[in-house]
Amino acid sequence: MRHDMSVVVDRGTYQDAQTPWEQAAWREAALAWAERGLAARGLRETGRRRVRLRPWSVLVRMPVEGHGSVWFKANPPASAFEAALTSALARWVPGHVLDPLAIDAERGWSLLPDGGDLLRDVLDRSPVDPGAWEEPLSQYAQMQRALVPHAEELELLGVPSARTTALPDVFDQVIAGNTALRPDELTQLGRLRPRLVEWCTELADVGIPDTLDHADLHDGQLFAPGPGRFTFFDWGDAAVSHPFCSFLVPARSACDRYGPGVLPRLRDAYLEPWTGTGRTAAELRRALALAERLGAIGRACSWGRLFPGASGTADGTGSAEGAKWLLRLFPEPPV
Repeated sequence: MRHDMSVVVDRGTYQDAQTPWEQAAWREAALAWAERGLAARGLRETGRRRVRLRPWSVLVRMPVEGHGSVWFKANPPASAFEAALTSALARWVPGHVLDPLAIDAERGWSLLPDGGDLLRDVLDRSPVDPGAWEEPLSQYAQMQRALVPHAEELELLGVPSARTTALPDVFDQVIAGNTALRPDELTQLGRLRPRLVEWCTELADVGIPDTLDHADLHDGQLFAPGPGRFTFFDWGDAAVSHPFCSFLVPARSACDRYGPGVLPRLRDAYLEPWTGTGRTAAELRRALALAERLGAIGRACSWGRLFPGASGTADGTGSAEGAKWLLRLFPEPPV
């Protein structure tokens, strides 16, 4: 193992969050595993490692000669499924996702190639038409449809099940486990539950099957390595749920950048691959509006998938963020 390698550590705004990186034995084992993965591929490190520590992941950038960088990622136990999921997606939907160099499914470790420019960086560098989100959303929807036959296999890999008909139960569980909600907020959410059940029933009746929901598809979660090419990654928040729940986060991301006027275009681009399923355009749009709202439940769930001890930070990371998402169930979505 290379002990002469200098390391730069980025903790962002989570200076007190606990991750396994603080444990010397874990750190040495993880880096040794990554080094073996590089050696098996004939790759050689060439520079300083950069470590990004967050309550939900440990990420180490390892510069590699002739290949840019390789990334080691460690997930908490509650999202350790991401390693096996990433490997399975590379088999089932190649070209849409990263093909891992190595995985350790049991420990939730992945060694990943560099995917090129993030869509966010592409959008930041030059003025881009607001339609820049249209093609990635269309390709993402195509990928979701291709994964419909694999829904049960996804659950067997450990991907959380949040199927449309079970979302009221998921809602109950996430509320019960949240320590940041005030008594008045708990009362309001309790009163909302009958309507939420109605939304789920109506959404299920449309008949679009459950499949993979990324649940956090913002412009920093996909690569844009070339014109018309997009690679989706970072699946630690994923669930098997209604596919349209995925629209919530990219809609917010695009709206923040371009304003709400862009949303009808993005809605239609996302829904186009779902035509030909026997549903009318009006039915698909209604389903999207319902699922976009219900997607807040998945976002609240994902904030519970932190390293043990990470939620003990001063801001109560997981519960506080989860509570914010639950309260977003009240306003009508802009689409």
